[in-house]
Amino acid sequence: MASLKQISRSIVKKVYAAETSEGVGATVRRSIGSMSLRNLSPFLMLDHFDLSRGGGFPDHPHRGQATVTYMIEGASQHEDSRGHKGIIKTGGVQWMCAGKGIIHSEIPLHVEGAKNPNGLQLWVDLPKQYKMVDPSYQELDAEQIPSAYPEGEDGNVRIKLISGKSFGVESPVRPLGGCWYMHIFLKKTGAKVFQDLPAGWTSFIYVLKGAVAVNKDGGDSTAHRQHHTLVLSAAANETGVAIEAGEDETEVVLISGEPLDQPVVQYGPFVMTSREEIQQTLRDYQGAKNGFEAAHSWQSDLGQKFLKEYGRD
Repeated sequence: MASLKQISRSIVKKVYAAETSEGVGATVRRSIGSMSLRNLSPFLMLDHFDLSRGGGFPDHPHRGQATVTYMIEGASQHEDSRGHKGIIKTGGVQWMCAGKGIIHSEIPLHVEGAKNPNGLQLWVDLPKQYKMVDPSYQELDAEQIPSAYPEGEDGNVRIKLISGKSFGVESPVRPLGGCWYMHIFLKKTGAKVFQDLPAGWTSFIYVLKGAVAVNKDGGDSTAHRQHHTLVLSAAANETGVAIEAGEDETEVVLISGEPLDQPVVQYGPFVMTSREEIQQTLRDYQGAKNGFEAAHSWQSDLGQKFLKEYGRD
């Protein structure tokens, strides 16, 4: 049987992740969710955070989406209204399905003499049928996240699989709704890989370090550099994406998700499919019910300590 021909996706939009204020005293680089890239179903937001002391995300609610926090360097502490708490360490991920409602706090853990905690947070819209499920977590430390090595472990390419499949390796993360999330390391200039992607899924690349070309053999030799989000085409005959490093030690994340045929109605951290559902969410939050029972009675120890330490209470 003849193998399927590899046909690469191309870049259809390029957005620079500009700095914006978020949380309390925090600054993030946002691409998806900014005015330049508002709608990219199923993705709602992508923030690249590098948090100095005094910046954090004390108690705040969510409903209707999943938040995926991936720590590139350093660690972040979390605590929620359902009694869940812990630390996401370097290279680890927390895939939180907010479902019908949760209140949580996310505070960076600073170590004297170390670099600021930094990483990515992705918001993924939940399919309508899952928006009111009970909240749940999938958390993996760095050593629990598998990697694929297309050229062998001594080669120039490593693909860390936060979710999805690559070269016969599959992540244990099982999100509600289709979503693949990969951290790709390219050691040398010219290192290249063709990553298969599901047909028709929305896909993008975010450049973490170095420079990358997409579909170079297809005629695009442009080097795209750090902090740029590259939205990819999704033609029916495109089987994946061809990526090539333009510098040594290039790193990108490649994320792909099944687009949802549903409206997106968002009010801050609440994401539903109609204005009526958003109005009901606000009533639920104000009335402390239907997932927000702790809205008036719970405060995280983590958030209160943060606010007191930095004089923001």
